[in-house]
Amino acid sequence: MAALMAVAVAVPMAPLPAMAQTRGFDPDKPSDGAVSVAACRPLGFTLPEDRQLAVQRQFTSPGYVAPMGGAQIPAPPPPPPMPTSPPPPVTAMNEASAAVVVTGSRIAHSRAYMVPGMPRVVDTERYPDATPNPVKRVADEPVSTFSIDVDTASYSNVRRFIEDGRAPPVDAVRVEEMINYFDYGYARPPSASAPFAITTVVAASPWSPGRQIVHVALQGYELPVGERKPLNLTFMVDVSGSMQSPDKLALAQKSMNLIIDRLRPEDRLAVTFYASDVGTAVGPTPGDQKLKLRCAVAALNAGGSTAGAQGMVNAYSQAEAAFGRDKVNRILMFTDGDFNVGVTDDQRIEDYVAAKRGTGIYLSVYGYGRGNYQDARMQTIAQAGNGTAAYVDDLDEARRLFGPAFDRGAFPIADDVKIQVEFNPARVAEYRLIGYETRLLSEADFNDDRVDAGEVGSGASVTALYEITPVGGPSQIADRRYDQNRLNVGGGDPDGEVGFVQVRYKLPGERDSRLMQRVVSNAGGDRLSAQPPESTRWALAVAAFGQKLRGDPWLGDAFGWNEVLEQAQGARGDDPYGERAAFVQMVRAAQGSPARAAP
Repeated sequence: MAALMAVAVAVPMAPLPAMAQTRGFDPDKPSDGAVSVAACRPLGFTLPEDRQLAVQRQFTSPGYVAPMGGAQIPAPPPPPPMPTSPPPPVTAMNEASAAVVVTGSRIAHSRAYMVPGMPRVVDTERYPDATPNPVKRVADEPVSTFSIDVDTASYSNVRRFIEDGRAPPVDAVRVEEMINYFDYGYARPPSASAPFAITTVVAASPWSPGRQIVHVALQGYELPVGERKPLNLTFMVDVSGSMQSPDKLALAQKSMNLIIDRLRPEDRLAVTFYASDVGTAVGPTPGDQKLKLRCAVAALNAGGSTAGAQGMVNAYSQAEAAFGRDKVNRILMFTDGDFNVGVTDDQRIEDYVAAKRGTGIYLSVYGYGRGNYQDARMQTIAQAGNGTAAYVDDLDEARRLFGPAFDRGAFPIADDVKIQVEFNPARVAEYRLIGYETRLLSEADFNDDRVDAGEVGSGASVTALYEITPVGGPSQIADRRYDQNRLNVGGGDPDGEVGFVQVRYKLPGERDSRLMQRVVSNAGGDRLSAQPPESTRWALAVAAFGQKLRGDPWLGDAFGWNEVLEQAQGARGDDPYGERAAFVQMVRAAQGSPARAAP
């Protein structure tokens, strides 16, 4: 095999076909069409199957003589089938020999598992530690502040585990990302100058009698087609050996082609890659040269280790080559998140991406595959890059992310968006924020424009849920000994003011933030509507599911899988794409999944 690879590298590029040598052929003219060896070769791209054919021709050509005067080398035999029996247990005696090398990392066999139809996968997945938010006493901490999050990676990743018949790791379940996966049909703002419409609802908690839910939602302005700036995109593609499976590089290539389909002539796209080394398949190229861009994507092939940090430097270099203040400058990273060559420290990578964010180039991360998915690193990179993080588990999810919805999300309407909720101690004794554990900010951060926060794209919405305990309700925090430290009894409040919502944001390109404010009121006091809006009921169903998967103590045994299903079934409403129906089926599948049998 080593000899075969050496020859493959040495095989010269086949001569260009006649069409490439014909006078007047211009590879930089607008073009489109199906990707093939014949179509891509004139554009300067050798597809993987073309390289294989070249090697075969080299070995089988008349008169070929093997090195050292030997006979002609026949085609190598196919590799032996992967063993399906589990490896022997690792003991102190055989620990060293029981390790395998996966993209440069030595991992014990005991973490391996099998996926039908795929090679043995070694489980090195990593997730950020996110302890559920505690209940807070309003008398002590009346203000809650967090950065918005429109990521959806957790939802599709959780779905992947459940479809594989396994319970997801607790830290893989980020409830806010599951809630924000869905479109809630909120009222839309009328103009880009005030890019958000704020919606608030107070409803009874379906899982905690005597408590209430405060539903806070932002709906972003959707830019008309004529107001969308030119795109300056750079694909940063992981082509290391860990990406060599159908659910990784092959699926990423299909995803990239969906984006290429939507490019306009004024857009620019570069395709870069990284493995043991880095390279650029094509520099910034107009969006109407679709065949050239598709050929650049098709020419990518996986193998080697993962020099991710070096790949970042190269990707930013290409983004800078076509940079424009009047453009949307963004790097799209396609990876399983594994870095094992060069700089691998998350903090150093985060600092580098954050510094580049200050130049106006943002970075979004799209994760692929199983067994080696580095969610923690990808969350860090996306947050530092003012981008989004998503996980692509199948082609349908790729179509959802990179189809028509990509046109909206690619164009930002606001940067550094922060939400702050202040609760009225006369009405609210306690509260807890459901999710957003990795997005929490201090109260002082809200007014500090130097503090980074999330970006919101055209037409995007943000949903947050608080569970509150009204004054006089079933307190979750024990009373204190001294009178001056105890909760005050709620007084009169004719307007029913429960809290006060503030949203701070920057318009794209601006340095100074702007402020929106909204009162959260419930003039009926404890007399809540028996039927809150459909959007609230659906958000509660998804929140209950996420908390159930995490084993959050506030849900209680009385609110089980059947109650989650009942809540969801009663709020499905209009479901044109079947996403809510698919959620219901996922809850049913999770109900029958066995508990995790190993760490």
